[in-house]
Formats: sequence, structure tokens, C-alpha cells
Amino acid sequence: MHSKQVRRRRAVVAALVAVALILLTAYFGESPSSPLHTLQRGIVEVFSPIQEGASKVLSPFRDVASFFSDTFKAKSQVGQLRKQVHKLQAELAQSQYAVSQNAQLRRQVGLDNSTGLASYKPVASNVISRDPTLWYATVEIDKGSDDGIHRGNPVTADGALVGQVTTVDPTVSFVTLITDHTMAVAAQVQDSSADTGVLVPAVGNPSQLQLQYLPTSAPVQTGQQVVTVGFKSGPLQDLYPPGIPIGQVASVGNSLANNGEVPVTPAADLRHFTIAQVLTAPHAGAERVQLPSGSGGGSG
Repeated sequence: MHSKQVRRRRAVVAALVAVALILLTAYFGESPSSPLHTLQRGIVEVFSPIQEGASKVLSPFRDVASFFSDTFKAKSQVGQLRKQVHKLQAELAQSQYAVSQNAQLRRQVGLDNSTGLASYKPVASNVISRDPTLWYATVEIDKGSDDGIHRGNPVTADGALVGQVTTVDPTVSFVTLITDHTMAVAAQVQDSSADTGVLVPAVGNPSQLQLQYLPTSAPVQTGQQVVTVGFKSGPLQDLYPPGIPIGQVASVGNSLANNGEVPVTPAADLRHFTIAQVLTAPHAGAERVQLPSGSGGGSG
């Protein structure tokens, strides 16, 4: 029974192939006006509108399928791009941090070379904590008495004076910044007269300093450098090395003529510096000599 069905199917297939060959032979052998060509044109004319209509009906479905395909592909690409962006952002942050650190170190090297601080024993340190609400008051550094640091040592950063050590532990120290209300520094304006005064924090403005006790006729100009003097001034007990930059004169107005004072903008970025250098005791033979008060001295 099964073999008969197989033979029938093979016979049908053979008959269909034979008919197809006969039709193809007749189709290609006849003229364009032959019955077969006419039949073909008729079939095309009948089914062409159906094909066109089906194409229009299926077009939105194809568009929807294409939309979802493109969406999934776009989501995959977005995920990959986000990973690349995060990686690049991390690399950029590391590069910017390295650039910042390098710039701070260059300014410190320039400071050492320009002010003769080679006679001191500078101790490099990192800022490990600061109060975000009182950033202008104190910072904590990762060096202490074990590294030769003592209370009263001046501290520089960004190539400028930023404060002095006020608390020392074996491995950490606290630095009081020049913008803290307890600080005062003898300072000099680098004008034609080298006028000196006392630099104190500006009241009500933690990012500003005020240079007081200047001569009211001092030839001070906006933008002039303000540096450490290098000697004690009145009640000030801390002796800073001379010539360390502190800031620039912010403006010159009536306050100079009336009160003998001018506003000064700190040279260091006190809110963001991360590397600090503590200036410990000078090397032997380089200590500055101070005459006791009341001592006489000859002029020559």
C-alpha cells in the first residue's frame, strides 16, 4: 500500500515537471500575442492589486517590527556608550587630579627657588580632612612631630602662604589658615615704597584678607603682590621666611586714604588645595638673628 502511494506521488511529480517543461518551451517559443502570454498578463493584472494591497496592509507591521528592532539595537548601543562614557569620565578625573597635583607641586618648587627656602627643611604633606562649612579655618595634614613638624611652623600651598601649624600629634597636624579670625601676618606690598602692614582676615568675608596699618599715602595699586616680611611686627610672635607670596591687592579705594588699609585676595586656593608644605626649622647656620627688644645697634 505504501509503495503504491509513493509510485503515485512520483508519477504526479513527473507529470507536473513534464507539463512545466512543455509550458516553458511553448511560452518562450511563442510570440508576445500568444495565448500563454495573454494568460500571464491576465493573471498579473488580477493579482497585482491584491499584491499591492497586501503590501500596503503589511507595511505598518513591517514598520513596527523595524521600529522595535532598531530600538533594541539602539538600547544595546546606548548601554555600551554609557560604559565607555563612565570609563572615560573616570580616566578624565584621574588625569585632571594628576594635572592639579602637578601644578601645585610646580608652584611649590618655584616658591622654593624664588625665596631661598632651601635653607629650611620643607616637609611635604597631604590634606586629609577639612571642615566643609569652615573650610577657611583649619585643615588636617598627614605629617606630625615624627616628621619634624612643630607648632608655629609656616605652611605653604599653591606656591603661597596658607597658614601655620597650631596643633601637632605624632603622625598628623592641624593647620590654621590665614583666613581664620585668629590669624595675623606681617606683610609687605611690593610697591615702590615697599610699605608694610598687618594682614588679617576680612570681617564677614572668609575668602578675603585685609592689609591694615599702611601709610595713607602709600603708592599701592590694584594687582600688586603682597608677601611676608620676614621679621616680627608689633605683637606678632611668628617669624615667617621673607618673600613668600600671600596674595594680591584686590582694589584701592577710599579705605586706604581714610583707614590705611586695602583688601587682599589670597594667592592660594584655600578651599581646594590638597598638597601642603610645612617649613620646619632652617638648617644650621641659616637661622635668622633677632635682637632682643631694647638692644642698641650701630648704623654703618
